[in-house]
Amino acid sequence: MIEVTNLSFGYKKRKPLYNNLTLQLPVGSIYGLLGKNGAGKSTLLKNFTGLLFPKSGTLQVNGFDPKKRLPSFLQTIYFIPEEVYVPSLTAEGYKKLFAPFYPLFNEEQFYHYLDFLDVHDKGKLSTLSFGQQKKFVIAFALACNTKILLLDEPTNGLDIPSKIKFRKLISSVFTDDKMIFISTHQIRDLENLIDNVIIVDNGELLMQASLTEIAQKLSFKMVDTIDNESAVLYSEPSLKGHAIVTENTTGDESKVNLEFLFNAITGNPEKSKVIFKTK
Repeated sequence: MIEVTNLSFGYKKRKPLYNNLTLQLPVGSIYGLLGKNGAGKSTLLKNFTGLLFPKSGTLQVNGFDPKKRLPSFLQTIYFIPEEVYVPSLTAEGYKKLFAPFYPLFNEEQFYHYLDFLDVHDKGKLSTLSFGQQKKFVIAFALACNTKILLLDEPTNGLDIPSKIKFRKLISSVFTDDKMIFISTHQIRDLENLIDNVIIVDNGELLMQASLTEIAQKLSFKMVDTIDNESAVLYSEPSLKGHAIVTENTTGDESKVNLEFLFNAITGNPEKSKVIFKTK
């Protein structure tokens, strides 16, 4: 579980990225952290792992204070940054060096995931393409079986077939006693994977909600014409008319579109906080 209470963070001589951010993130969900480039998504993940420290507020991850970087904490969490680094080692050498730090590492799973992601090269990892390196690190991270897995822009560098396999693999390994937390602006890549959405903008939490709650509170539909523009949170023209997002006042059932959701929430921050009762 991740508990964030009144967290504030900023780099020197720059506008603070977060002001009094509060989040309660229990295990059992695949969270999607959505935000514009520069909104501080990567920064928040680094706070979760103790690579950066909050300026104020408290942060607890799996019951630990991340900034202490205790071995007992680090073996419960795995962080894959957007730009991965692999040393000049073979897959076997990498496993022998790093697997002992993770008590639940499963060698059989590791090689199965590599095979599933089509990482078959037996040479040094540093000679692989960026996409292959990223798939290797994903396979290793999943085989570590940590309680929390943090992924920063995981589909960057992956081709279309690899993105499909990535989604299938994440879905297959997820269990109710784990948390997968994905930071991304590539919303379409992960639309069918995320079940809980967090949207941040300008240092504020605008929304944290499950897909079920989002579908209950917002309506996503296609209309020929827009009759009441003041009620529309977001609209986009298409060949079939207008795709719109409105508050769901009639109990309609509709499929959540994460890209339209993001635009609706960031375009109407104050109204969105009222709809989702965001503090």
